[in-house]
Amino acid sequence: MKNQLRSFFIFLTIWVAGLLLLRFSVSAGELPRVELSADNIQPRPIEDLTAKSVPRDYALAWQSMERALEENRSELLDAYWTGLAKDDLASRIKTQIGARLRTRYVDGGHKLEAVFYSPAGDALELKDHVHAQLQILDEDKVVYQEAMIVDYMVLMTPGADRWLVRDLEALSPAKPE
Repeated sequence: MKNQLRSFFIFLTIWVAGLLLLRFSVSAGELPRVELSADNIQPRPIEDLTAKSVPRDYALAWQSMERALEENRSELLDAYWTGLAKDDLASRIKTQIGARLRTRYVDGGHKLEAVFYSPAGDALELKDHVHAQLQILDEDKVVYQEAMIVDYMVLMTPGADRWLVRDLEALSPAKPE
């Protein structure tokens, strides 16, 4: 019994350490700058906690997306992406792998404008004005590069302990910066 308890404790310690390492690896590095304006949101105001957690979780979502696209690892999307947005990104990664390419974003920041917050608090629609530099890589060689400005419509929904990006749609083609 004592050995079983000890084995269980060791397993539990390794499991918790793995979770912490996974969480740290997703959030390691500098997060993209995200500013949120909720002045004109309808039909109801946004709560203070939501106003703090949405920009943080959106920045973590973009960070995980950038890493997933650069490393061609769709499992990195699991923490902050769901639904159509996650499916689209996973498909893009699959295509990149087939073409033996990678995508790197150099994030220049996001200006989020909250547009709609559902009465039940289970959906948040935002507009995102993004400045970024896009690089397409073949191995470690940059084969295409462009500084751009893109406007997105974003749908976020709450998860157990964070907000998730459920849909991300470009409102117009990327414009050169």
